[in-house]
Amino acid sequence: MLLNQQEIQALGRVAVLMGGCSAERAVSLRSGQAVLAALQAAGVHAFGLELGADAVAQLSQERPDRAFIALHGRGGEDGSIQGVLEWLQIPYTGSGVLASSLAMDKYKCKQLWQGQGLPTPASCLLSDHMDAEAIVAQLGLPIMVKPAHEGSSLGMSKVHSAAELEQAYQLAVRYDHCILAEAYVQGREFTVSVVGDQVLPVIGLQTPHDFYDYDAKYQAGDTQYLLPCGLDAAKEAQLQALALDAYEAVGCEGWGRVDIMLDQQERPWLLEVNTSPGMTDHSLVPQAAAAAGLDFQQLVLQLLVSARLKTLTAEHWFDSVD
Repeated sequence: MLLNQQEIQALGRVAVLMGGCSAERAVSLRSGQAVLAALQAAGVHAFGLELGADAVAQLSQERPDRAFIALHGRGGEDGSIQGVLEWLQIPYTGSGVLASSLAMDKYKCKQLWQGQGLPTPASCLLSDHMDAEAIVAQLGLPIMVKPAHEGSSLGMSKVHSAAELEQAYQLAVRYDHCILAEAYVQGREFTVSVVGDQVLPVIGLQTPHDFYDYDAKYQAGDTQYLLPCGLDAAKEAQLQALALDAYEAVGCEGWGRVDIMLDQQERPWLLEVNTSPGMTDHSLVPQAAAAAGLDFQQLVLQLLVSARLKTLTAEHWFDSVD
């Protein structure tokens, strides 16, 4: 996206929101700095706002004209900060309160997809009093255990026996009170990004790790990002269409990324949708955008231009009914 000087000035003071209080704070800071540098290089009056526990006061004091959300995890990607921005009438990037909240809750999101007839692996919630043998009988082995409200694969484990289930639960519960057990899909992992109304090229993920964990995402140098993804055109189009259906079912807006497994019978399975994806040097949306001819600066400008309030204010509502 190319903007002239007048259009850039019309964007006003832009706060790039980063940091936050979630377990993904470090990744968010990296995303935020990358976005901030790109906006400033484009001439946007942008500044970084590193949010903490006093985020409401920080935003109330700064009152930017727009907010670019580069927060990940709870507090920044779950509808919380989106609700604050709505109350303060500050247009922001990405999905609104409800879609953000649904996408962040992996279990509720899966229930929504199931209700829409979209394919997603069988799952259940774990508790302190779970019957491990019954869960294995229900889901089979292996099983993926993950916090329902975390991202970046934090607290996630691959379980190969009923005996390992309790240990995996204890790891996950360090991050969340709601723990999801999900049937493992043996096959290949792909991710599909959506920007505006455009579905970007599919990326294939390959890692020597047991699964695509935090280290594989952000630290290891041996993760392979396949772009082109290695699928034929028809199968890639199928994954793109499924990703868009999943994205729209949740009510996502602006941008997002949908993770999909393709099993050994070539059947696709939805894993999750991310409403505030990473924007680091390892991140997938910028890679897919580049393959579609959109460089990083163009990408962040397009996302910023799309920033808006997702609900009517009282003033706007009364205007609409006059």
